[in-house]
Amino acid sequence: MAEPIIEIGHVSYRYEKENVLEEINLNIYEGDFLGIVGPNGSGKSTLLKLILGLLKLQKGSVKLFGQEISRFKDWQKIGFVSQKANSFNTGFPATVFEVVSSGLTKKLGLFKFMGKADQEKVLQAIDSVGMLDFAWRNIGELSGGQQQRVFIARALVSDPKLLILDEPTVGVDAKNVQSFYGMLDDLNKKLGITLLLVTHDIGTISDKVTHVACLNRNLHFHGNTAEFESLNISEMSEFYGHDVHVLSHNHDHHDHGGAAR
Repeated sequence: MAEPIIEIGHVSYRYEKENVLEEINLNIYEGDFLGIVGPNGSGKSTLLKLILGLLKLQKGSVKLFGQEISRFKDWQKIGFVSQKANSFNTGFPATVFEVVSSGLTKKLGLFKFMGKADQEKVLQAIDSVGMLDFAWRNIGELSGGQQQRVFIARALVSDPKLLILDEPTVGVDAKNVQSFYGMLDDLNKKLGITLLLVTHDIGTISDKVTHVACLNRNLHFHGNTAEFESLNISEMSEFYGHDVHVLSHNHDHHDHGGAAR
């Protein structure tokens, strides 16, 4: 049976007087490819920041790999790729290889010489996102989608068990979005990396993700892709309203690992 990598229990969060998350209960299991969807201002980014330890918990608990987040130290198990394509300095003078190598800085130390095994690891990470032909190209010469693949390779080079991506297709042109998602699908299925993806693009990616969570302050739905696709239009539209109620969230995971997951 798969183990929970992230356990979120009764998490609520507020900025000054505004509640942005209310009573979130969500488990993410090893091998999952979870897409989190919701309108702007629905709390998606806040939830990611709580998972990454960038915000301090106000109420509830977050466990990573079975450990309370306040005690969790093994951050190299988690890779994070932010929305970067529209803000990256394209004049930055670094090759793809150098950018991906920087993902090993924490492990190696800032000025430690990179041995042959580490160089191979960098090239493998670049290859895993389909960018090996561009390894010695300056990153500023690449398209937004190619740059985003490079930043995923940078996150992968330290062998994370979990990869978190925040709207990774911002700045990726439409014709390359499908191949980008296909690459994520390969990372999940072939390399066995657990993926947590915040996206507005759920229609495009619903054949890739294994699970969907619909967030709009509350968690309105969490289930597998087949369950998500069986929702009717009125249920879907309620996720994006304000006076909404919890439609479906199964807190009992004892049947986890079954074919219907």
